[in-house]
Order: sequence, then C-alpha cells, then structure tokens
Amino acid sequence: MVFSVAVAGASGYAGGELLRLLAAHPDFEVRTVTAHSNSGQRLVDVQPHLRSLSHLVLADTDATTLAGHDVVFLALPHGASGALTAQLSADTLVVDCGADHRLESEADWAAFYGGDYFGAWAYGVPELPVGGGRQRDRLIGARRIAAPGCNASTVALALAPGILAGVIEPADIVAVLAVGPSGAGKSLKVPNLAAEILGSANPYAVGGSHRHIPEIQQSLRWAGATGPTVSFTPVIVPMSRGILATSTARLVPGTSAAAVRHAWESLYADEPFVHVLPTGQFPRTADVLGANTALIGLAIDEAAGRVVTVTAVDNLVKGTAGAAIQSANIALGLPETRGLSTNGVAP
Repeated sequence: MVFSVAVAGASGYAGGELLRLLAAHPDFEVRTVTAHSNSGQRLVDVQPHLRSLSHLVLADTDATTLAGHDVVFLALPHGASGALTAQLSADTLVVDCGADHRLESEADWAAFYGGDYFGAWAYGVPELPVGGGRQRDRLIGARRIAAPGCNASTVALALAPGILAGVIEPADIVAVLAVGPSGAGKSLKVPNLAAEILGSANPYAVGGSHRHIPEIQQSLRWAGATGPTVSFTPVIVPMSRGILATSTARLVPGTSAAAVRHAWESLYADEPFVHVLPTGQFPRTADVLGANTALIGLAIDEAAGRVVTVTAVDNLVKGTAGAAIQSANIALGLPETRGLSTNGVAP
C-alpha cells in the first residue's frame, strides 16, 4: 500500500529534509506541499535540490488543503500547529515537527513557550525508555505524533541509559552542545548570518532559558529520574547542520566502569539507529551527516566522578525529519527503518 502524504511548511529546512527523505521512501507518495509566503511558487524554485519533486507547487497552508491525505507532516513555526491539527481528521496520521504537542506539562509550556496549550501527543523518539518499555510502544497505531526537538532528543538519548540503570544521578546534569544554525530555521536572523558565525562560536539561550530544557527533563523522568536538573548550553558553530552534545552527570558512588558501559550497550544493543561506540572512540558530526543515526561515545572521568557522553546527530535527520518518518513507519506498521539510512555522507 502506498500512503498519500502532505507536507506543510515545505519551504523551510525541516520541510525540505522531510521531502528529501520522503522522495526515496517506497511506501509514501508526496502529493501536496504547502507554505506561507512562498505559496504559489514551484517547490523546486524554493528547494532546488529536490529535483524529483519538481512537479509540485506550494499551496496555502490550511486544513482544507491538508485534508484527504493518509499522512500529514507539519514543519511549521512553534505555535502554528495546534489550531490547525485540531481541524484534521482523527483517522489521518499527523506528525508535528514543531513543539506544540511535545510537553505533557501545561505549566512548562506556559513558562518556556507561552500561548495556547494543545496537549501532548505520542513522543517521536522510539528508542527512549518509558513505563517499562520504549516510546515505540506508544507509537504503534498512533495517529498523532510529536517529533522531538533536536537538541532535546540528543541529550535524552545520551543520558537515558544511565538514568534507567541507576548508574548516574539525575541532579547536576550538564550538557553543552555545538549546533549548526539550520536548527534555528530558515527565517533571516542577524545572529545566524554567515558574517556573524563564520570563524566564530556563539552561545545562546544561556542560563536555563532554552526551550528544550523541559523536554529533556520530561524524557529523563520517563526513564526514571526524580526531579532531574539540567544545565543546558547550546553554541552555534559554523557548520550548516549537525549537533555534537557533550553531556555529563555524576556517577553513582561505587559504580564500576563495566556497569556504566553495560547500561548504554544493553539499552541500545538492538537499535538500528542508535549506536554506542567502542571504548575510547568518540563521534564527529561528519560521521552522521545525512543519516538517521545517533552515535554515542562514552567515558568516565574518574577524578571528577562523572560519566561523560559525546553524541553526534544530524539535527535535520535523526534530530527532526528522520525521527518523524521513523515514528510514522512504526505507527503505520511499516518496517521502522523503511526509507532511512544509517550511512552518512563523506567527506
């Protein structure tokens, strides 16, 4: 069976990456693409790398245009999805790549986003532990899925095994991320101009203000953490895409190095897209470019009494569009890996 697909927000980076992956997916047929200011233009004029979809024209983003498809992917600004999704059929699989349906806590939404709260959907990171199982258990048969925040899922994947196994403490978690500016979207912002970022590393949302913090804490609570505290600092670096997250946590006293490695390797042993590297190896962002893969390097800082993880993802693939398609595959009963690759692009 081929599923008909609409992609809203097709002119942006996340929308473009969704379309790149969907174009090669054997079970999905992209029939409709929508945008706001680019409505009426040919898709290929806005996304010139998508040559196989050159027949498509960007339509207005509204419920009428999106109706009648088997699957709708939304790659819209935060706050723009909630009211729109309420108008779509309950039988349609809707995958929201924005933040509107990620947080279970209305108070967290109000504190970090503001505006109307539209409730939480099944969370689109299948590998994360929750309720004695994995998030994929909640995705089977789902018709509403919230794709993750790229930074949030990267940190959660990096630390959830230690929380679940009880080998790291949930307080005093520190994560510093080098991120590419594509994660901030395609709209023009002075801090993201080439003249501002080339030859420079620029921190932002410093001091606990980043919107992905409650999402990280939520995922760690699902893994078993009580009252996790996360100090999270992202730094824009001059690469168009990618995340390299260095996440550390206090080691539970008396825990052996073997127990730490077992926690990570056992949780992800059978996962096709999350790989724990051998002892002494650490990933580069170049290793995951274009792939739906998270690579995790693991070490113990004996002097500091901390576990150190270094995790690399492509923010537009495993961080967003790839996670959305992976989750949609599960919801529809397709092989989880369909249309997704673990191979990156090099050099």
